[in-house]
Amino acid sequence: MDKRKMLPKRPRMDNLRGPISNGPIQTRPLVALLDGRDCSIEMPILKDVATVAFCDAQSTSEIHEKVLNEAVGALMWHTIILTKEDLEKFKTLRIIVRIGSGVDNIDVKAAGELGIAVCNVPGYGVEEVADTTLCLILNLYRRTYWLANMVREGKKFTGPEQVREAAQGCARIRGDTLGIVGLGRIGSAVALRAKAFGFNVIFYDPYLPDGIEKSLGLTRVYTLQDLLFQSDCVSLHCTLNEHNHHLINEFTIKQMRPGAFLVNTARGGLVDDDALAAALKQGRIRAAALDVHENEPYNVFQGQSTQCPLKDAPNLLCTPHAAFYSDASCTELREMAASEIRRAIVGRIPDCLRNCVNKEYFLSTTG
Repeated sequence: MDKRKMLPKRPRMDNLRGPISNGPIQTRPLVALLDGRDCSIEMPILKDVATVAFCDAQSTSEIHEKVLNEAVGALMWHTIILTKEDLEKFKTLRIIVRIGSGVDNIDVKAAGELGIAVCNVPGYGVEEVADTTLCLILNLYRRTYWLANMVREGKKFTGPEQVREAAQGCARIRGDTLGIVGLGRIGSAVALRAKAFGFNVIFYDPYLPDGIEKSLGLTRVYTLQDLLFQSDCVSLHCTLNEHNHHLINEFTIKQMRPGAFLVNTARGGLVDDDALAAALKQGRIRAAALDVHENEPYNVFQGQSTQCPLKDAPNLLCTPHAAFYSDASCTELREMAASEIRRAIVGRIPDCLRNCVNKEYFLSTTG
């Protein structure tokens, strides 16, 4: 038998961009921070292998032509969107690192087909988001935010009747059921914290193998409908994709227990604002806390969002997509993102990367 016939066909590389040039006789490659201006943490990690620039842009129309023509690497937060058309403007780009875990603001398929690796940083800020989630849940149950605002506004509580009136809606936690949608790193951390407060914890995650619930002492349900029906409080911890956009909508809200709480520290697009506003006004949902919004940067009460359906919704607590933040987590996040860019420059894309989310699209273009 001819051994040459047994050799695998070598993949075509026509659609992929060439490797990053980096050596003693080449100019250092350009890396750009697209939607920020502080590179103080990234610079020490990259300075010996790249030239680092910042764009402070909210769209590619604000990015300098030199960056579009010469940048081989890009760092980005969540405040800029890269569509296929945006990606095609970058002539030499080879890697994008999202400073965070979600990549729903990047067309990862188009990037892969253009030979651009897209990476994220999935392991940062787990404790911070889990702690914030519990903080929001406690605020909804104990109405701390609203009671504090009453005191700030000068309201006096002269007797038990006034306290009872002001604290109407405060609930006991022990014995209630918390339903977690998505039991990844953050969902698991929330579950363990919630158990310490006395919650019965159930979860829905169709992507996890059977048995994980036993190791954490949780109860698993196998449909979203079952989770919504059984939960006194629902907390979202899943990624956003084309299959779960507006996961919480008019139909699924009707499957929730009347008077349940809702918390979202995952992705804004998981919740239909119109449906949530209606449910809050009707009392179908007792109270909700959102750290994330479908359009960011976002303020549901002022400025551009005067027509937002949530503007006049009662019992709504909003924070500005800050659940991930602490000084320690932000430093760790930026160091990890810059290190991924460095691996791309000194290694071979995508094999050298730790968190490339679109490898399959590289493979599809080389077949």
